[in-house]
Amino acid sequence: MKRRIVLFTLVLFALAVPVFAQEAAEAAQEGAGNTSVWKYFAAALAVGVSCIAGGIAVGQIGAAAMGAMSENPELSGKALPYAGLAEGICLWGFLVALLIMIL
Repeated sequence: MKRRIVLFTLVLFALAVPVFAQEAAEAAQEGAGNTSVWKYFAAALAVGVSCIAGGIAVGQIGAAAMGAMSENPELSGKALPYAGLAEGICLWGFLVALLIMIL
C-alpha cells in the first residue's frame, strides 16, 4: 500500500512540473520587457546606497582614528581593520548588484 502511495505521488509530481513550467514561461513572456528596466534600477540602487553608506562610515572611522592616533601613535595599526570593514560595505553592494544583473 505504501508503494502505491509513493508511486502515485511521484507520478503526480512528474506530471505537474510541465504544467507549472508552461505557466511560468507564459508569465515571463508577458512581463519580459518591463523586468529588465527594474533590474538595472535595482543594481544601480544597490551600488549607490552601499557606496554612499561606506563613504560615510569610512569618513567617521577615519576622523576618529586620526583623533586617537594624535593622542597615542601606537593605535595606528588597530584602526586599519575598522576602515577595511567599512569599505567592505561597498564590496557587498557591488556583489549584490552583480547577482541582480546575472539572475
